[in-house]
Amino acid sequence: MPLTRDLLIGGKDVPAASGRVTEDISPYTGEVYATVAAAGAQDVTRAVDAADAAFPAWAALAPFARRAIFLRAADLLDARAEDVADLMAHEAGGTRPWAYFNVALAANIFREAAAAVTAPRGEVLNAQEEGALGLAVREPLGVVAAFAPWNAPVILGARAVAAPLAAGNTVVVKPSEDAPIACGLLIADVLREAGLPDGVLNVVTNAPEDAAEIAEVLIADPRVRAVNFTGSTGVGRIIGTHAARHLKPAVLELGGKNSVIVLDDADVDYAVDAVTFSVFMNSGQICMSGDRVLVHSSLAEEFTGKLAAKVASLRAGDPSHPHTVVGPLVTAAAAQRVAGLVEDAVAKGASVLTGGGDPEGAVHPATVLTDVPKDAALYYAEAFGPVCVLETFTDDAEAVAVANDTENGLTCGIITENATRGLQVARRIRTGIVHINDQSVADEPHAPFGGAKASGYGRFGGRWGIEAFSNTRWVTLATQQAHYPF
Repeated sequence: MPLTRDLLIGGKDVPAASGRVTEDISPYTGEVYATVAAAGAQDVTRAVDAADAAFPAWAALAPFARRAIFLRAADLLDARAEDVADLMAHEAGGTRPWAYFNVALAANIFREAAAAVTAPRGEVLNAQEEGALGLAVREPLGVVAAFAPWNAPVILGARAVAAPLAAGNTVVVKPSEDAPIACGLLIADVLREAGLPDGVLNVVTNAPEDAAEIAEVLIADPRVRAVNFTGSTGVGRIIGTHAARHLKPAVLELGGKNSVIVLDDADVDYAVDAVTFSVFMNSGQICMSGDRVLVHSSLAEEFTGKLAAKVASLRAGDPSHPHTVVGPLVTAAAAQRVAGLVEDAVAKGASVLTGGGDPEGAVHPATVLTDVPKDAALYYAEAFGPVCVLETFTDDAEAVAVANDTENGLTCGIITENATRGLQVARRIRTGIVHINDQSVADEPHAPFGGAKASGYGRFGGRWGIEAFSNTRWVTLATQQAHYPF
């Protein structure tokens, strides 16, 4: 029997006002895994009502009490690792190692949020008037609208709410229709069990056809004071436009067209392992995945042969099998989209080093292409699947130029045995994140995470997350009476 889940509003599991539900499909089997409530505009307003009502008490709660909730939530999530692995396999096609990584990082996001709650916040300012004291104080904003994506559902579900809640805000989260439990309801369940008060976190699930309306109604509500969105650049432009129209700050973490650069002094075997991880972890469905592999021409022959052999050996298929690396994409339609990008590239002159061909349901073969021309859609489009494009370069300047030849700017990996040279190259790469002697996929809960250009703006992690979801207020205290000219 499929699971059934309602909305979470004001601490209660409630059906949509209309009584509608929507199906949550397992990408590997194509079967209905769960049915969830399909919210409408009325339900969004109910959720904001609850969040707004809960805000004063949550913002006033002692920091040590708030910190304790996050620490309990982290331990509870860690204890659910096996259940989460089953959930992610069925709901999002996630492999078991990917699920365990999601749990571990999400738990640490909660722990970092706990630390941020009691971290020093604000500044004492020099005042112009004698005997006066100036303060710059960080204060919560109010209700935050959060949008959580499906691809790293537990990580990004936790990140959608942790910093806003730690800053003292309340939240209404709209999880992805493709993983509404893992990236929304699961996170709320854990926090509720940890003692989060009713109404502080509310979850509004929806049918795919209602997504645009739900988002617009949520952002437009005057009690919503900030927006937190992680997802594609295309949808991010829409979300950012809605937020700007209502003069609400937004943190947007969007897509990437990321490069891994293999310099001529790299350890080839290490580079092959690093690139394989970067491209094929979670079947390439990570905003940081390595779409472009740039290899110095002197290493190209050895690297290409070893990479093709390693990629061809990757186990694909059932995400619940412990040795599967390339599981299904989130839907069969997503696999067909990736196949279309490969087919278009080959038709325009690209060569297939390994992989290619038709998907089996939602499982697309792990694929490496070379000689992809600029007029192929894949050259600039984010693959978001188990596909990479291999290019060669002759000097560092050429590698930098190719890596920067994209509207996106999220992350980059530079494989080199010379840290000084790696840093020199890194400083010329226009991304929000760069990793020297490592590949492009990395996330740490205390680090400033975010992109440049069309990869969005704002930062998650540590104090940067708190700053993103709080406001600086100037407060002065006069210790003696002032003299006025009239």
